[in-house]
Amino acid sequence: MSETPSPSRRSVRLLRDFNAAALAAGLTAFAWYTFGAVPLHLGVSDQLGLDLAETSSWIFVVWITGAISSIALSLRYTQPIPITWSIPGLVYLGTLAGEFSFAELVGANVVAGVLILVLGLLGIGGRIMAWLPLPIVMGMFAGSILEYVVRLVDATVDDVLVAGLAVVGYVAGRVIANPHVPPVGLAALFGAFAVFLGGRAESASVDWSLPILQVPEFAFTPGAVIAVSLPLTVLALGLGNVQGLGFLLAQGYRVPIDRITIVVGISSIANSFLGGHQATVARTGVAIVAGRDAGPLAQRYWANLVAAALTVVIAVAASAVASLLGVLPATFVLALAGLAILSAFQDAVGKAFGTELRFGALVAFAVAATPFALANVTSDFWAIVAGVVASLLVERAEIVRYWRDGAESRRGIEAP
Repeated sequence: MSETPSPSRRSVRLLRDFNAAALAAGLTAFAWYTFGAVPLHLGVSDQLGLDLAETSSWIFVVWITGAISSIALSLRYTQPIPITWSIPGLVYLGTLAGEFSFAELVGANVVAGVLILVLGLLGIGGRIMAWLPLPIVMGMFAGSILEYVVRLVDATVDDVLVAGLAVVGYVAGRVIANPHVPPVGLAALFGAFAVFLGGRAESASVDWSLPILQVPEFAFTPGAVIAVSLPLTVLALGLGNVQGLGFLLAQGYRVPIDRITIVVGISSIANSFLGGHQATVARTGVAIVAGRDAGPLAQRYWANLVAAALTVVIAVAASAVASLLGVLPATFVLALAGLAILSAFQDAVGKAFGTELRFGALVAFAVAATPFALANVTSDFWAIVAGVVASLLVERAEIVRYWRDGAESRRGIEAP
């Protein structure tokens, strides 16, 4: 499954492997990227106070590096390996608005990319992640993104017509439960209809020019490295890579984990030099392009090729996408961002308060949900520290068992 055909047979195999199921899965993945990820990106950009050039550059670089990496890996290994950008990482950056300057966040993104690359080169990324208490990390993450859910509710109460209809569309999508009908896509359609119906679009024009590329300022501070770089590395590797690659392994692929991690690290560094953040293996994307609905196992890489090729459209239209912030009502953007993060929030809560280390996860959740800074380090970092200490004090046997018994099974993702 991971064997690469000889150059003389490559084009023949590509044509032979293309199939309708893979095409449909690729289109579905692209729909998720467009309606599930882009609105969230716009919301975080607005939260950080970025201008059109900064937002356009950010959108362009993370989508173009993801497309190139996805296509290259899928052709090299004939596996559906979707590389996009870290949604948890993006959301986490949004929670730091006002805590650090954009230059400090960019510097922290550079450090995180280097850390991911080094871990991939050393082949120890999986080992480190095996020892991180995932329930506590998920408790921290859930607490840090709670404000997105709160803003979703506030926007819905303040603007029943636009945000309310977006919520109705999202719920309808969840009720339909069809992988080809993304709930956030329906939310965007319902909300857009409400904007049109109510004449709520602002007078600002949409910029249809090519993407604006801007190299941002860089600032490297200890506080940002500790509070931003380390959590971003954990979120990129512990959520995207571990879960995404684990899904590929469960499907029966022989996954080149270390090489993929290296590509993710290189893409992350490239992203940071245009103001972008961490790349990762797309957790939702891999479930679409590598699942059974994507066709025969050996031909599912075509689904990823289709989705990745289409995301180039998002990159090229980055300026137009970014300028939507000035056209759409703020409540619509906030509602879509909150709805786009609901599944991640639900997933984080489920993993945090599942069967083990629930007290440590609860402490981490409470600390992360309370914004403060101690020694110039924000509460998100201290949430992990507090969660681990709480588990060691209250549920010591559980955390010791987690480290002892769980490490071996989690290390199983390191090699085919």
